[in-house]
Amino acid sequence: MKLLKSISEWFESHSDYAYSFIRIFLGCALLARGIILIANPDAITQLSGMSDFYWSISYVITLHILGGFLLAIGLLSRLAALLQIPVLFGAVFFVHLKLGLFKVEQSFELSMLVLVLLVIIFFFGGGGYSLDNYFKSKRAKS
Repeated sequence: MKLLKSISEWFESHSDYAYSFIRIFLGCALLARGIILIANPDAITQLSGMSDFYWSISYVITLHILGGFLLAIGLLSRLAALLQIPVLFGAVFFVHLKLGLFKVEQSFELSMLVLVLLVIIFFFGGGGYSLDNYFKSKRAKS
């Protein structure tokens, strides 16, 4: 029991690492998704049925690449998350939900997870190990 308590205390004292890891992972995943969409832009039109809106494809790709990079390094994290939320909201509620739950590719579940994580980052910021926090502490010292 004592070992379990000490492990729990260690994890609580290092929670900033976990939060930052999740932010970095999310940023890298969005960046990778943007690169995948560059390689196959027809995938988004097939999935969404929006073949007439080529500007939306560029918008999604740009947001995923730029926003993913900013989230990964922890710079302007709240803004990067805020700009991605409408894209993921649309993906969850207008594309994947109507395709149904529990599909082999799990698009709904993963999109919903990304949406929830983006909302969390929007409200709580980049975390202790982010460039946002670094610049904030530099400003406070001046």
